[in-house]
Amino acid sequence: MTAQDPTPIPHGTGMLHGNEPFPVAASRALGDAQLRRNLRHATATIGAKRAAAVGELDDWQQLRAAGAAVKDAALARLDERLLELERQVTSHGGTVHWARDANEACQVVTALAAEAGATEVVKVKSMATQEIGLNEALAAAGITAVETDLAELIVQLGHDWPSHILVPAIHRNRTQIRDTFLREMPGVDPGLTDDPVMLAAEARRYLRRKFMTARVAISGANFAVAETGSLVVVESEGNGRMCLTLPETLITVMGVEKVIPAWRDLEVFLQLLPRSSTAERMNPYTSMWTGALPGQAFHLVLLDNRRTATLADPRGRTALRCIRCSACLNVCPVYQRTGGHAYGSVYPGPIGAVLSPQLTGVAANPTLPFASTLCGACYDACPVEIDIPSMLVHLRSRVAAEKAPRRRAHGSEAGAMRTLSWVMRGRRRWTLALRAARLGRLLGRRTGRITRLPGPLAAWTAHRDLPRPPEQSFRDWWLRR
Repeated sequence: MTAQDPTPIPHGTGMLHGNEPFPVAASRALGDAQLRRNLRHATATIGAKRAAAVGELDDWQQLRAAGAAVKDAALARLDERLLELERQVTSHGGTVHWARDANEACQVVTALAAEAGATEVVKVKSMATQEIGLNEALAAAGITAVETDLAELIVQLGHDWPSHILVPAIHRNRTQIRDTFLREMPGVDPGLTDDPVMLAAEARRYLRRKFMTARVAISGANFAVAETGSLVVVESEGNGRMCLTLPETLITVMGVEKVIPAWRDLEVFLQLLPRSSTAERMNPYTSMWTGALPGQAFHLVLLDNRRTATLADPRGRTALRCIRCSACLNVCPVYQRTGGHAYGSVYPGPIGAVLSPQLTGVAANPTLPFASTLCGACYDACPVEIDIPSMLVHLRSRVAAEKAPRRRAHGSEAGAMRTLSWVMRGRRRWTLALRAARLGRLLGRRTGRITRLPGPLAAWTAHRDLPRPPEQSFRDWWLRR
């Protein structure tokens, strides 16, 4: 791994931050024209389909409010819900394990897989296992993890890293996928084309052998129902159903925030999630199970990994409502131009910009809260009404507070803010400042944008640019009219 590699690096809480700040990684991503084309096409397509699916429901806003209320109710009594879930799972033949952090979770899962005699495991798409770096931990123990979700398989075979919560290979086009299959997939048809049907058929052929021979499967969970002890996985391909039912041992790794109080609450989320994520009225495969199935051992690993620390922050805890639909990514102007790798975390986009710093502590991810224009599109799209823009501002204040001693020693920014405050408090001063700003037209006369400011202001344009000032301000226009 080089200094320019944005791939997440191991941390005490898992794969939640990279080895370079967001502005550096984002600047490099902006120079990749093919990446921007792939992202623009994919997010526009998904966004349009989602809007159509959501538009079919007259009560969408009421469903959003209900989803937020259910999640908040579960979080308010999280300890009780989790203990109830444990009792129900145990009473139905399952075993529950508690993991404080990524290391403990990886140790539990690795030990269970080794105990079952597995040298290879099949996996259902799971953000929680990516978060803790489970594949890497299994590999260190001599156990190969095979991703069975098509997009996750593409990323894995390409020795790549997911860049989207729902569509991990969104940064790849089908020609690049074909080349990956030809290069990495054993026994692939040498005449394989980039036709999506042929690509899917080749992946299905490859995975079928894995399903039939695996002794252990590992999954995440979209929801866990405390009332009944039931786990829920929704997916679109059927690979999850194969993993959940065929192997002799099933291990589910679930963040503690995924618990909901009652079975009837699924009525809300099974409408919100598919429309927000895949733009479907319902997912093609919805698997639910309670405890151990006949002939199969079941283990549930409940993962904290600083979720309870996030819960303790009144202004940050609503991030735990997230149902991992990825709707916020598809409308975010920053994500659409940089992709997910620039965030350096398995959680990219707006939700990653608020969730990752909370799960690692803002000191480990100080630039992510600034990876946003605060336009509010993410809040409008979120099916559980997470106010991401307000939370970003809150996290920015925490970053500033942690840097306060250094800023007092080097108070140029504080001095600039005091000067700006003084200018803006006087009507005449502000008017003169706006007129003086027109001198900036000299800087942007060639490109129409200001790409470098002089002196100390150059720090602002190191990773961003400014529009060229207009010929006259609104105030001057108004006076002339």
